[in-house]
Amino acid sequence: MEHTHTAAGHETAHADSSTKTIWRTFWILLCITVFEVGLAFLHLEYGFLPRVVLNAIFVGLTVLKAFYIVAEFMHLGHEIKNLILTILIPLLLFVWFIIAFLYEGDSWKNMRKDLKPGTPVEAVKIAPAEKHH
Repeated sequence: MEHTHTAAGHETAHADSSTKTIWRTFWILLCITVFEVGLAFLHLEYGFLPRVVLNAIFVGLTVLKAFYIVAEFMHLGHEIKNLILTILIPLLLFVWFIIAFLYEGDSWKNMRKDLKPGTPVEAVKIAPAEKHH
């Protein structure tokens, strides 16, 4: 009978611990989000930071929130280093692929804007110089 009572007490303690962890995570994420919204409003009102810096701050804080969510709710923060690396390295490669594809797509868009179908590249480089003569 005591063993069952101890197990039930352990489950209650674990549930209290989980609830505290969820609320702590909620408040941390809420504070970061309120800070982000506050920065956005300050930027709209006063424009105190360059947009590139502000975007870098937003991306950094978003990555921080994503890391915290993964660490707490997916319990990745409590796992061994090899498992964490097994998940994070492919994720970083995926992010790199997205950036590379966006860069290539922008390059193709700009290249298509400069060339009409069937126009050789040399003609495009020569044509503007000939128009000025």
